[in-house]
Parts: sequence; C-alpha cells; structure tokens
Amino acid sequence: MRRVVECGAAPRRRERPISHRPAQPTAPWSRSEDILRLHRLAHTGGSAALLEWLAARTGGWTGVVDTGNPHGPELAVRAAAELSARGVRSAVLQDAGSAALLFALDERRALAAVLELPHHAGVPALLADAAVPLALVLGAEEAGRREERAGLAESKAREAVLHLMMNGRLSTARQIAETLGPSLPDPMRMYVVECRTGQRAAVTRLFEELTGGRAWIVRCPVYVRHLIALVPTDLAATSADHDPLAGALVGVARDCVVGVSAESCLREAPGAYAQAFHALAVARGRDRRHARFGPGPELELAAHRAGAGWAGALLAPLDAHEPRRPQDPGPQELRATAQAWLGFASHATRLLKIHRNTLATRLRLVEAVLGLDLGRLADQAALSLALRLTPGGPPAAGPTSAGPTSGGASAGAALDDVLRDPALAAWARAHLAPLAGPDAPPGARETVRVWLEHDAHLIPTAAALGISVPGTRKRLSRIEVLLERSLLQSPSARYDLWLAHRAEELGGFAGPDQFGP
Repeated sequence: MRRVVECGAAPRRRERPISHRPAQPTAPWSRSEDILRLHRLAHTGGSAALLEWLAARTGGWTGVVDTGNPHGPELAVRAAAELSARGVRSAVLQDAGSAALLFALDERRALAAVLELPHHAGVPALLADAAVPLALVLGAEEAGRREERAGLAESKAREAVLHLMMNGRLSTARQIAETLGPSLPDPMRMYVVECRTGQRAAVTRLFEELTGGRAWIVRCPVYVRHLIALVPTDLAATSADHDPLAGALVGVARDCVVGVSAESCLREAPGAYAQAFHALAVARGRDRRHARFGPGPELELAAHRAGAGWAGALLAPLDAHEPRRPQDPGPQELRATAQAWLGFASHATRLLKIHRNTLATRLRLVEAVLGLDLGRLADQAALSLALRLTPGGPPAAGPTSAGPTSGGASAGAALDDVLRDPALAAWARAHLAPLAGPDAPPGARETVRVWLEHDAHLIPTAAALGISVPGTRKRLSRIEVLLERSLLQSPSARYDLWLAHRAEELGGFAGPDQFGP
C-alpha cells in the first residue's frame, strides 16, 4: 500500500494501491489464431512488435531476459536464475499475488512474462508457442546487426585505403586492398558517381556487375552523394564520346551523373580524383550526364623540372617539424591536414575525422611553421603546388633548382622564379586560352580575374563586378563548363587558375584587351 502526501498540507485519506497491471485482454482466446498472429508479427514487426502484442494479450509484463545478466522485474530475474541453475527449458516462479513464466529461447535467453494471479489458463501455451518465432526473429535481427557492423567495418577499411592512396603510401594501401578485394588496378581510370544516398548500393552492385568485380569501389568520405571507383583501363572505354560503363551508371536514376579521369597510374591517384571531380562538374551540364576529363596540360608535369627544388625548400620547415608533445601532429599528419583542407575546405573534417577546432589549430601551426597566410589565395596556391610536387614527402637530398626559402615574401619570390620557366608559361597560355576563345561567355576573363583578386570569395567579387551574388555564381558556373574544371565546389581549380594568371603576368604574354570583358 502507498500513500500520497502533498507538501504543506494535512495528510489525505488513505487511497487505493496504484496498480501497474495492464488492462486484461477481452478478445476470445483461439490458439490457432494466436499462432498465426505471432508469425505475422514476427515477419512484419520483428521482436519488438511481437513482445508488445504479447504484453497486451496476456495483460502483464513480457520481455526477453538474459540468464547470464538478467534485467527486468525482480520476479523475472529470480526466475531466470532458477532456470539457469536447474538447466531446464521452462520455469514458473510464484510470489505473493504474482507469477513469472519463463520459456528458454536459446542457451542464454528466455521469454519471460510476469502476471498477476490468477492469470488466464491459455497463457502458458501462448508463451510456449511464441518462443519459437521469437527465437527465430531475434536470431535474424542479430544476424542483420552483425552484417551491418561488418559492412561498416569494410566501408571504413576501404576509406582507409583511399586515405593511404591519396597520401602516397601505396604499399600499405595495396596490402589492405588485397585483403578486402579486389586488387587496386594499375593503371586505371577513376570514376566519381554522384547520386542520391539511397541509390549508392544499387550503383555499387551495377559497378560490380559491369566490371566483373574488378573495380575497386569506395564511398566518398567527404560528399555523401558520391561514390569513387578505380576501374582497370581495359574495362574503361577509350573514347571520351562513347563510354558504355558511364552510360549504364547514369541510367540508374535521372539525377545520377558521372565524371571520369584520364588514364593514370596508381601513384597519380590524387590527380586522377581531381580530374574526375572536374569532369563531374562538366557532366552536370550535359544531356548525357557523364563526361571525361578534357585533354590539357597537367600543372605537376609542367612545373616538376623548375619547381621540385622550390617545393622541397618551401616545405622543409614542415618536414623538419618536431611535435612538442607525443600526442601533437607530426610532419606527415600536418601535410595530410593541409592537403585535405586545400582540397575540401571545411569538409576536411569529414575526411580527417577530426573536430573543426582541431583542424583550425593544425592549420595555424602549418601557417606558423611555413610563414604563410592561408587566408590569402596566393599562399594557398603556393602550398597546393608544393604539396603536389612532393606527394611522397620530402625529396631526397641533392642539388635543387631553387635555394632554401624561409616562407612569406621570400617563398613568393621563389615561386615567381618557378612561374617564369618557359614550360610554366606554355602551360599557363594553354590553361587560360578557353577564357578568350570563341565559346567564352562575355566577361569571362574579367570575372575570373576579379574572383581571383578577391581570394575566390563570391560576395566581394560580386560587389567589385557590380552584379548580384547569384549572378556571379551563374557566371562562374558557365566558366566551369568552358574550362571543364570545377570552380565553385571543392576540390576547385582556383589554385591552378591563380598560378596561371600569375605566370601570365610575369611572362607578359597577355595583352590588355585579354583582361577586358
């Protein structure tokens, strides 16, 4: 019996005991109909729906009790201990006015019901009939959870392989990929597929079917709508205009688009990803919804002879950095952080699996070590080029084409020396040529120039051009199609554009009219 007393008031009269007993079932008992109902619930609602219906049907508490670590009403816990101690398949334990009925489901679990006495005579048979479908559905649910955990583990392992590839650690990446299967193809073409998140499983199955399981597929850790696949070159079409694999993939859904890289070696995976991403930006504006990276000079190839020494000198302080504490990031981790941020901006937290404050702290450390201001597009472009020219870390000791730098202005002056190289000048002319071609929209060069001058920020660019922010965005979207490069979404080609414009200024091969609208 329990009494309810209000604070500051005289004790109220004794009230009736508060009952937690559910309402007694009123439906007539039919064992055959109950068995049919149990199996239907097991198939449609799972264990939760089945136990909920049992509680309503019996008018008491029902649940699954683990005999090794029981939880639930005290009477059910005591009954579970008796069941385990005696090694029997069923047990009944009675207490003052209540009874606990248990039926074993497997070696460690039992279906339990706690009922007030007297209970309906058909309850024991109902619980015995419920034990079989409940055991089956619990096993199926556990198998589903194990499969889900295994799938998640495989997805994380594939993501780790992607990280290793992008950071140039190919030996470890190959070892893990061999375990997961299939082997990493080399040479290959990289495909980036954009689709709704609910369609990624269907796209993955189609990829595996069309490539005979030889494509190495991973979900993009940054963009939830993207799938990344490394496809052997003998399975990828050789013609940019005819790609049956990409055509089949876009047929999965109307909003599915595909970008394809040029043929690349595995060690060129970061560049291949950027190519496929740029092709994806072009594919969004095409009726066929897939595109291959357009032919054109690669900055890394053009700059390697003149810039390898400069890049090593610029990054030397970072490569020599020693963490003050064991838990602080080392040179390789700082390199990966800078590369991820340059590629994906704030989305780098998803790629690196770190908090945004941790990202900001690491970037401040990179700035301090290298003497750069990563708020400026010029320093971002310099760091991006240096990291791309030294993908495996610091270069081997030997003569360099540029002397050591100490960051800041000296780094900028040394970069100017690199950009004056004839190979870089030729690259810049080819890279910027579409902006002055017959297909260029009006004001393309001026829009890009102002955008770069304002560190690729839309709001100040729009103010300088005297147009709205949406208008500026539309102009840059049209220029994306013209250049066949992504500008507004990371990874963006803004660093290459800045370097090309700077090389153009230093070489003096642009006439004043080329900068006009």
